Amino acid sequence: MPNRVDIAAFQKVMIVYNRNSGKQLFASMLARVNEVKKRLKQVIDPKSLEIVEIKSFEQVEGLAARLCQEKYDWIIVAGGDGTLRAIIDVFAKHEHMPYVSVFPAGTVNLVAKELLMSNDPAKWVKRVSKGIVSPVQLGKANGHIFLTVAGIGFDSLVVDNVSELEKKLLSKLAYVWQGTEMMRKEFVYSNWRYKFQVRLDDEEEWYEASSVIVGKSRYYAGRYSLFNGASLCVPQLHVAIFTGDTRADFMRYAAVIAMEALQLDKSIIIRHAQKIEIRCNVEDFAAELDGDAITSAPLQIELHPVPINFLA
Repeated sequence: MPNRVDIAAFQKVMIVYNRNSGKQLFASMLARVNEVKKRLKQVIDPKSLEIVEIKSFEQVEGLAARLCQEKYDWIIVAGGDGTLRAIIDVFAKHEHMPYVSVFPAGTVNLVAKELLMSNDPAKWVKRVSKGIVSPVQLGKANGHIFLTVAGIGFDSLVVDNVSELEKKLLSKLAYVWQGTEMMRKEFVYSNWRYKFQVRLDDEEEWYEASSVIVGKSRYYAGRYSLFNGASLCVPQLHVAIFTGDTRADFMRYAAVIAMEALQLDKSIIIRHAQKIEIRCNVEDFAAELDGDAITSAPLQIELHPVPINFLA
């Protein structure tokens, strides 16, 4: 039997809405979020529920710290994976883990997708009202929390070069465009010039790599399922180590990712681990966590010891 909680017993509940998440019609998404609030008031004490709108990403840390200090019971994040990651990162640092839910409203919603969360307010509220608890295991890279994926190499360089305005206006197309530009620029005169060394679980061997993807979730880049057995709720890191460094290699890697068939390419080393160390031949090469460039090499990636309970 799944673990359940009575949401009617919660005394402090907040909906955090990031109006800048994703390529969305603001009025349409706001209407959906307000409908969620309206329907929740029918199943919990209306006085316990409030909604706060984030107008800039700089507000996230201060708001999340306040949620910890005031001991909120349940936080509903209406936004994408980046907003969700940033809020939970603060929770982990403050060692306060309230119940969390996500209403998909972002550029990429891998967490909501894996947890099968609808963006229809009626279906969403009906689902969370059951109070079913899903403990989500968290990854940690250089002390920063991530839920779905960490990566360094071609993908993280693309992410680092996509501006917030491009994400807002173009959504996923911004990454496609930037990836095409990166391919054109980086392979004009030579092979991929960035090199990584990867070690798993303190083993003696260091693998040579051109890019690395660490999966914590079933999904990657919106819709692709890369790793068999990967799940938000399983305490394990899945690692794909890409060793080729030519334009042809990278084009082939894009193809096997699209086919969800990494195992077909023998130049990709696929492992699982509890701890991953990554070094780079240049300083401060950007690494991405849940779709945002958050930290840089060298990287130490591991599992956070405490899961966070989602209502989903």
